[in-house]
Order: sequence, then structure tokens, then C-alpha cells
Amino acid sequence: MGKPTGFIEYLRELPADRPPAARIADWKEFHLHLSEAALRKQGARCMDCGTPFCHTGVLLSGMASGCPIHNLIPEWNDLIYRGLWKEALERLHKTNNFPEFTGRVCPAPCEGSCVLGINAPPVTIKNIECTIIDRGWDEGWVTADLPKQRTGKKVAVVGSGPAGLCAAAQLNKAGHTVTVFERADRPGGLLMYGIPNMKLDKEQVVMRRIRQLEAEGIRFVCNTNVGGNYPAEKLLKEFDAVVLATGATKPRDLPVEGRNLKGVHFAMEFLTANTKIILDGKKNGNFISAADKDVIVIGGGDTGTDCVGTAMRHGCKSLVQVEILPKPPMERAADNPWPEWPKVYRLDYGQDEAAAKFGADPRVYLTTATKFEGDANGQVTAIHTVQVKWEKNDKGQFIPKNVPGTEKILPAQLVLLAMGFLGPEQPLLDALKLERDPRTNVKAEFEKYSTNLKGVFACGDCRRGQSLVVWAFNEGRGAARECDRYLMGSTDLP
Repeated sequence: MGKPTGFIEYLRELPADRPPAARIADWKEFHLHLSEAALRKQGARCMDCGTPFCHTGVLLSGMASGCPIHNLIPEWNDLIYRGLWKEALERLHKTNNFPEFTGRVCPAPCEGSCVLGINAPPVTIKNIECTIIDRGWDEGWVTADLPKQRTGKKVAVVGSGPAGLCAAAQLNKAGHTVTVFERADRPGGLLMYGIPNMKLDKEQVVMRRIRQLEAEGIRFVCNTNVGGNYPAEKLLKEFDAVVLATGATKPRDLPVEGRNLKGVHFAMEFLTANTKIILDGKKNGNFISAADKDVIVIGGGDTGTDCVGTAMRHGCKSLVQVEILPKPPMERAADNPWPEWPKVYRLDYGQDEAAAKFGADPRVYLTTATKFEGDANGQVTAIHTVQVKWEKNDKGQFIPKNVPGTEKILPAQLVLLAMGFLGPEQPLLDALKLERDPRTNVKAEFEKYSTNLKGVFACGDCRRGQSLVVWAFNEGRGAARECDRYLMGSTDLP
């Protein structure tokens, strides 16, 4: 490394976010950038460790440790320190098709396994990554790169989320003619409609990359539901191979009394409709407003946070986020050692905004909903909750049990269910007669990605279940590699 003592000389520094009171007034991205001089110091903190765990990309205790796409992090950290930005971008693009996405929405398992993080704050890897690619776009270094020749093979990619886009980009690089089918009105899948605009700008970031892919020869066909208005059989007849990247979009429900009351919605109904009116510039019949309402968000993950941030921008009257798990510790617990992902308390952007307006983190832990209460018109008016404790059952599994005497009733005119996803929707899989695993995901071995149907591959959340965007990148690239091998007999794709 160019600065062997950088990790001793410089402290970890992150750019400031826009103030909560200002950013909840619009839908613009809330992250700011550090100066180039500050970024070079942050790159200098990378310590030339003997084994860079940051790019290992393995699962430890069921969670990612290190970068699943094996980004060459120490290399581009050093290049940034030296001021070699274009060379840093080249190294970044070797492993990551779309670093502007991961640089904004990835939780950065790389930082959780940074060797410096054993006894000091880790390197600001995510922020450096995002700045490299943003500068690449600003400088005009990111341009359409067409394949030198075409193979004559046609590949269909079903789903244009992160896994589908990576698969399409890699297959196109290999010279195949790629068509991406998307059932929504715009490409991008989760990146377009599952992540709010303030985290990932749709026009300036997502569509910018889509336009580049189109310039490279990839065709996007929207408003097309394969297995619905586009027969699955037609897909198999018209293409030499198919890559399924449909995501895990079947939401987990909460079947308690009052579930069917008006005002109780799945999180994605709320988020998707909101993003659509921002992009269309007008409201439609699916829009769900949180304005002047007491809002309850059930679920503590990223989707729950996005519901909190969106409700704050609508101008909700109050907000409570219900989380069934216990509050994480402020520092790593003894049973959560480095280089595992650190399960520690964090105040994400949505909770930060709610705390700034209402005076406290909106999350209540070890709590679950037992009933929704409504008025004579069938509109939800309140939610009944109870605290829980986790105990082992006769099979040794931890399950939540209600604690008597801890019941509460909270006002609510809008309830958003953000409790994760159960797997892919089944109609297309039924139509293709694909084998599934016990969790209803498409059955396809990791690193192989081939299904029981010859020439059909599956990757991303529809194969592994709900996961991180960066794991979708890993799988999309891997499925492209195996699809190329199937089509050509060998492959040069990584």
C-alpha cells in the first residue's frame, strides 16, 4: 500500500447526510460526498493486511462476511490514495457490473469483515466505491461497450432486477443476443420499484445504466408477464436459453383479526405506488398516502425502514415501527465475533428522520401485533400489540411467546406489513414445471444455476430466497457464466 501507516494516522470519516428536516421535504438522495482529499485519506486507511477478508464473500452464521462479488477492495483503495481514479474504476468494474447500485444500497458486509475493524472503525469501503463510479460517470469514463462479435445465440432473461441485469450484461458481453422481460412498466425490478428514490435515484442512477445496456444491444420488453400475457411455452421456443431472475416477491402476511380492514397494506404496495407517482408526475388509483395519519410499520428490516422514510416524506402524524426481535447490542456480542456481520444497533436513515421529528427512535422491540381494530366503515383505527419473549420449544427451536400484562392499543389509520418475503410467485414456475426446494424457491444448485429443465437457469432471490442486492449480483453473474458454458461448450466469463 502507498501509505502503510495510514490506518494509524487517519480516523474513519463518513460524509454528512442532508439534515433530516430538509431531506423529508423531497425525494432526492440524502447522502453527500467527501472531498477528494478526504477520500484519499480514507483509501490510505486500507492496511495492506495479509489476508483481505473484505473480499472473501462467504457465509458465516447465515450472513455474508466479506463481499459476495469479491470486489478487489484493497487494490482500488490504494489507487484512490494515489489519485488514480480511472484505474480504480477499471478495477471496480472487473467484479461489479453496477457499483452505483451497491455503493448506495448494499449494507457493506465488506466493512463488517475489514481486518482494521477488529479493534478500530473499519475502512469506509462503501463510500469510496460509490464515489469511484459517480466520478466515472461524471468524467465520461463509463460508455457503451459493445461485444466485438455476436454468437447467434438468443437468451431470454426474465426479470430486470439486480440479478437479471447482471446476467443480461454478462451474457451480452459474451456476444449473445439478450432480451430482458419485465412485467412492470419500467425496467429495474427491485431497483426501480422496491427501493425508494431517496436511497436510489431512478432517473439519474437506474435509468442511466439501463440506457447504457440498451446502447450495448440489450433489449428490454416491459409490461410483459411471462407465464401470463406472454406464454411460457413461447419463451422456450423462441430462445436458445432462459435465465429466470424473477425475485422473491411473495410477501409474508400477518393473519390476525382485522387483517382485511382498509388501511392495512403490504409494504411493497405502498412503496411501489409511491415511486410510480414520483416517476409519472401524477397520482393514480393505487397511491397510498400516509399524510396526517398514525402509521404503524410492522417489520424491522430494510423494507420497514423504507416504509418509515416514505411515510415521513408524506407527512405522517405519528409513526411506530414494531419489531419482534430484541434490540441489538451497541457493540459486538461475544457470540458474534469478527469477521461475522456485526449484529449491532444502528439508526438507519428512516429512523433518524423519525427521531428528529418525533423525538425518539420509532422502533419498539420484542413486540408483535395481535389484532387490528376498525370502524363501522371497515377502516383500520387501531392496532393491538403485546410484548414477547423468545423461548425454546420441545424441538429446541426459539419461538416467541406472548407476555401477559404487556398488551397495548395504538392508534393507526395506516398499517404497513414489512415482514419479509416467502419466495417467488409460483404461476410461471408451475407453467414451466420447474422443481422447487422446500421453501418453494426454484431448485438449482449454487454455482451451477441449472434447473431440471434443459437450458433454463435460475438465479437471485427466486433461487436463494430473499437476500442482499450484492448476492443477486453474485448469482446473476454466475448464472450468466453457466448459461454461456451451456450455449458454447466453454466460457470466458468470470
